[in-house]
Amino acid sequence: MSDLLPDLTPISEAVTNHIRVEVLARYSPEHSQPFQDEWMFEYTVRITNLGAETVQLLSRHWIITDGLEHTEEVRGPGVVGEQPILEPGKSYKYSSWCPLKTPIGMMHGTYQMVRTDGSQFDIEIAPFGLKAKYVVN
Repeated sequence: MSDLLPDLTPISEAVTNHIRVEVLARYSPEHSQPFQDEWMFEYTVRITNLGAETVQLLSRHWIITDGLEHTEEVRGPGVVGEQPILEPGKSYKYSSWCPLKTPIGMMHGTYQMVRTDGSQFDIEIAPFGLKAKYVVN
């Protein structure tokens, strides 16, 4: 993912059913309000079809855990308003946001996919950390 911003860390990667999901995340201090317990994180996902069949992303399921071990689940159709179709060898990349009430947390989940024959399957989004950077004086 060298074409992404260099300050995006950490990375997670998983391959399920010939579909690779890579995620980079970064803390966004310009959109955060720590004194109001709101830390914003941007994450960028690249989904690559390594298989021989065309597939489509139908929905997402995120599990988000903050530093106090409070867990939220987010489910919905597609990603950023789209349900991309991935032909063999093609990738789809998008960015989104995650607010937390603590400066650290974790995300992971699944995407539900469908093949051209109508069969559905889930692909893994490996866990990745969310961590605000601080300057110590």
